[in-house]
Amino acid sequence: MAIGAILRLSRAGYVMAREGVFSIVDLPDLPAGAKLALKLVRLLERRSARRKTMEGRLSAALNRLGPSYVKLGQFLATRADVVGDDVARELSALQDKLPEFPQAEARRQVEEQLSRPVEEVFVDFGEPVAAASIAQVHPATIRTRDGELRKVAVKVLRPKVESRFRRDLDGFYFVARLIERIHPRSRRLRPVATVDTLARSVELEMDFRLEAAALSEMAENTGEDEGFRVPTVDWTRTAKRVLTLEWIEGTKLNNLDKLKDDGHDLVKLGETVIQSFLRHAVRDGFFHADMHQGNLFVDPDGTIVAVDFGIMGRLSRAERRFLAEILYGFITRDYRRVAEVHFEAGYVPDDQDVEVFAQALRAIGEPIQGHDASEISMARLLTQLLEVTELFNMHTQTQLIMLQKTMVVVEGVARTLNPHLDMWKTSEPVVRTWIEKNLGPAARLQDVASGLSSMGRIASDLPIFADRLGRLSSDLERMAERGFRFDPETAEAIGRAEARHSRSGRIALWVIAALLAIAVFS
Repeated sequence: MAIGAILRLSRAGYVMAREGVFSIVDLPDLPAGAKLALKLVRLLERRSARRKTMEGRLSAALNRLGPSYVKLGQFLATRADVVGDDVARELSALQDKLPEFPQAEARRQVEEQLSRPVEEVFVDFGEPVAAASIAQVHPATIRTRDGELRKVAVKVLRPKVESRFRRDLDGFYFVARLIERIHPRSRRLRPVATVDTLARSVELEMDFRLEAAALSEMAENTGEDEGFRVPTVDWTRTAKRVLTLEWIEGTKLNNLDKLKDDGHDLVKLGETVIQSFLRHAVRDGFFHADMHQGNLFVDPDGTIVAVDFGIMGRLSRAERRFLAEILYGFITRDYRRVAEVHFEAGYVPDDQDVEVFAQALRAIGEPIQGHDASEISMARLLTQLLEVTELFNMHTQTQLIMLQKTMVVVEGVARTLNPHLDMWKTSEPVVRTWIEKNLGPAARLQDVASGLSSMGRIASDLPIFADRLGRLSSDLERMAERGFRFDPETAEAIGRAEARHSRSGRIALWVIAALLAIAVFS
């Protein structure tokens, strides 16, 4: 498996070299050996790539490398302040303009998944209008029970996309494990756990029945929200690899010229994007975790309609409280309280100093108070945040990875609509409302009632606990008399695992030795 991952990563590097991606790299402080290696890699660049813009080379490489790498490009497309306007504009094409797969393959998938010919399911089934990393969308028409014709969107999974993702994830796991092995300081960032989270989210994203369920739940949560809604699901025409939804007549949020021509208020739309996301995360604990511009439409009355609910995030009540208090603390400049919440949540180890941590948070928060987004370098801010997490030995919280990633994406989307967006001022009404409702006197009484209810359930389960303890005591007594023994199957499984561990360990040692040799001679 390790050899396969190395080969796939080598292919990724080769594709990037052929597409001229390494020509973008211009680091004057590189050591002589690394500069020479970079020059040699650039010899692989194809002639046609040299005629492309720098940004076009990166987009072409990510498209060739497949869905996992396209996901990376989609994220970078929202961060013009980090990668530059030209690169962000080029990468935005990755969100819904990937190569389409054949119409015949889409029809085959629909028939296989719905167990009926396409002509029986739909009145007509059109050519694809959007193709993304996981699936493509086809316009279609259905006949309702009342005999009316209604336009729908049919989302069909890309052929063989599951196996491609699995192969890419193997490479990501290999890199994450190697980093943890040879760079102990990186372990607090939990690279392997981060890839675990990505793998789980991708697995869920490729089952459209779960996406339909997410749409249904989000519709219930946001039924009374102003300025935001989601499409309705056609459950009778939905399966694991096929999803049928209401057709949305609207303008994508990345088409700024069209939005302006239609008379939409871009500043208001930017506020709605931020506030809607915060309501979903803080109020509901259930949020759209892929809110880039390609997944957001504006209908004629100015309502934002979100699509593509394959990646969702969840927060427990405790995590929502921590998030709300941290945001509100930054808004009100109460850095001491923000620091205390970090310790209460376990985000900062107990051996650190609360006052010193509050001082570090002030160094992050004060420079962005009273300034709009156009005056703040998010690249510099993110760098400072990473330095603080390392200084205080903070470990990555895998349950918050989706939230952190989506917050950055949503803020980037809002900035494209309003470059002068004040993140804190926009967030304040939503966060303050949640704080007043959930951390006030009424909420305290509700917590007490919930605690009493839990104690009642524990009391009713005491006989079951007592019986289990009795059986455990008997088992321990027999173990003390006869010793601890493995059954034959367990012993054989341990032997196989030990053999695999030895092989992978030898491979890892050879890789590390090669890397060290490169470092020494460069």
